[in-house]
Amino acid sequence: MSFLDGRGIRHSVEVQAETLFEAAVVALQVLKSDSWTDPIGPSTRLDIEVREPVTKHTVTLLQVERWLQGSTPNPAERIKKDRLKAMLK
Repeated sequence: MSFLDGRGIRHSVEVQAETLFEAAVVALQVLKSDSWTDPIGPSTRLDIEVREPVTKHTVTLLQVERWLQGSTPNPAERIKKDRLKAMLK
């Protein structure tokens, strides 16, 4: 995942995840702990590249937060979302 900060600097990190939004949360956790990274706001565009099959997605932090708050089809999914929400704090 990567994003372009307000100074025009691209920051990126590689993570392993099962879903697009999980990749965004895990990468955000890593990037937020980096003192070189500017604050990441709700409208920051997050560019996520999947290795296999090769695909690229762009989401905002706001979209990730809305997905985390959304309904879930089963308890296992709720547990996963709760874990990811805790990672963003």
